[in-house]
Amino acid sequence: MKQLVTLSGKGGTGKTSVTAALAHLAAQGASIVVADADVDAANLELVLQPTPVEEHAFISGSLAIVDASLCTACGRCAEVCRFEAVISDGDSYHVEPIACEGCASCFHQCPAQAIRLQPRHSGQWYRSDTPYGPLFHARLFAGQENSGKLVTLVKQQARLLALDRRAHFLLVDGPPGIGCPVISATSGADLALLVVEPTVSGIHDLQRILDTTEHFQVQSVVLINKADLNAHRAQEIASFCAARSVSLVGHVPFDVVVTEAMVQGQPVTAHADGPVTVELKRVWQKLRRRLTS
Repeated sequence: MKQLVTLSGKGGTGKTSVTAALAHLAAQGASIVVADADVDAANLELVLQPTPVEEHAFISGSLAIVDASLCTACGRCAEVCRFEAVISDGDSYHVEPIACEGCASCFHQCPAQAIRLQPRHSGQWYRSDTPYGPLFHARLFAGQENSGKLVTLVKQQARLLALDRRAHFLLVDGPPGIGCPVISATSGADLALLVVEPTVSGIHDLQRILDTTEHFQVQSVVLINKADLNAHRAQEIASFCAARSVSLVGHVPFDVVVTEAMVQGQPVTAHADGPVTVELKRVWQKLRRRLTS
């Protein structure tokens, strides 16, 4: 089983649209499992027509709860809280859930033992069936942290099923940027597909994510999306890739058919033939050869 992760140095490059198209193409003749590792803003499910199979709570960290009936209003909890999460109610105190980091300082310092630690329900993760294979995806609740842990959980579940089914490929739609969730999504990948647009910041965005994958010794290739919108910038990206000895696997043209496919809830390669689909088919053949060689 080979793992392919799709990444970008910033959001909005078309990474998810590309991943959906690759899932559609890979499923023609191969067994695949798909994971949406962008848990802060998951949207791969919008174009893969999922049917939910399982739903599970994501429990991460703790939340401090003050029992007002035991609180003596001594204020010690507020004194030791570095995050200013403990608020006075006059004759007692309470903890603001969003501000609480679950560090347990108030719990250990309360002389009246009026504070308890409650497991924090931070999100949900799901397994769904799609026309192309199982999809693992998740939703991190607003204001919650530890998205890297949730990404790891989603990938772990997807990988276990892929191994159990002896799937040929695990396709991971990674989160944007270069933070902890990206590191979690990249871990264990056999190949990273870096999607970039020909914009003023295109090379900078590409360099950020390329430095990340190289640091973790994950082989990377580059795809320029909407390449014909700025031929000069696209050539700059191609020159940058050549200077870094990174393979450029495709130039996907701009086409409103991509938007039409998203409106219909389909991968663009399943929605219509045309220049975008032709190029993405070529890209997938290149990726497949790299993954299986």
